[in-house]
Amino acid sequence: MTSLVGLDLAGRRVVVVGAGAVGVRRTRRFLEDGARVVLVDPDPSDDARRMASHGDVDLLERQVAETDLDDAWLVVAATADDTVNARVSAWCEDRRTWCVNASDARTGSARVAATGRHGDLAIGVVGVEAPDPRRAATVRDALVRHVSAGQVDLRRHRPGHGRVVLVGSGPGDPDLLTTGGREAVRTADVVVTDRLGATGILDELPDDVLVVDVGKSPTNHPVPQEEINRILVEHALAGRTVVRFKGGDPYVFGRGGEEVHACRAAGVEVEIVPGITSAFSVPALAGIPVTQRGVATSVLVTSGHAGADPATTGALAAGATVVLLMAVTSLPDICAAALADGVDPDLPVAVVERGSTAHERVTRATVATASTVMADAGVRPPAIVVIGRVAAEGFLDDPVCATGPSRRRHDG
Repeated sequence: MTSLVGLDLAGRRVVVVGAGAVGVRRTRRFLEDGARVVLVDPDPSDDARRMASHGDVDLLERQVAETDLDDAWLVVAATADDTVNARVSAWCEDRRTWCVNASDARTGSARVAATGRHGDLAIGVVGVEAPDPRRAATVRDALVRHVSAGQVDLRRHRPGHGRVVLVGSGPGDPDLLTTGGREAVRTADVVVTDRLGATGILDELPDDVLVVDVGKSPTNHPVPQEEINRILVEHALAGRTVVRFKGGDPYVFGRGGEEVHACRAAGVEVEIVPGITSAFSVPALAGIPVTQRGVATSVLVTSGHAGADPATTGALAAGATVVLLMAVTSLPDICAAALADGVDPDLPVAVVERGSTAHERVTRATVATASTVMADAGVRPPAIVVIGRVAAEGFLDDPVCATGPSRRRHDG
């Protein structure tokens, strides 16, 4: 009978005898687990030599000796010679050291599971009789897909230390929430959510997950930041896993840093799962590249709350793309200041409302006309404002427009 056991190999010596394709493949896996790997082979592969040249492994270019197994926690016999593999397995048996015999699993004392990962879970499959690696891998893949599809409740059932996970949910389309973000949400006992982002995924959570809505709008801040911080800390100190579900990325005008400070000050473990920031993804989905060789080689991301500051008008005057978040109200003042600083009045402006969603709308104007055009169109938050040559309508459809001056000169 074979028992499935997880081994913690971090910092521990693992000896792999045979530095061919099989040995190198196993070595890479052990390195991911943090093991100290020693490769032994008189004629190692080029891949093994490259790994050794980077200092990832210790490579012994000679025949294996029994003393090579000293202090080893795990040994893998992966040579092309069945006799050598059997000899290594026998040495391990005498030493009571776990050994994987890659050529004959029945003579080794251990087997390497076909393993997949989902967050902090490792899902492994091991054959208990004649080894069939492809069969084990097929079953493993099916199990991982089942868990990844949200068919399993991933919340912890044993009491433990609470923690807070700041998850960036992206611009709004649930398909743009990262895999890591989905996994974190599915482990939550409590979700403290913004009004924006991929909030639709919260409908998939079990009914007993507490969802706390602290979302803000430009004219309505029902829950002050200090109260949000208190909610996070209070639930975490009660032993719960708390996901702070934030639109975009937590550290791009998301006050993620303030929430991390609050958690750390209270002694609460806090993790970050970055999100796809709306500053770049929303323009991209609307056909606006925020940089383009020869047209815009730098980009400034700023908040409309900063108003018409010198950094914004200076970037526009220098030909950079400026992306403004939370700037619908302040856009007229910003454009007026830009004009006063000599920015081209015909410089394109694009405002993307509810980017990445089915309700997305793009309104275009220039620095000179933006105030009037946006008011007439009834533009409302949430919206991303892009100012620069890349914001011109049809920019990517016009080869002349989409190539910079230097490229046009080169083309004659």
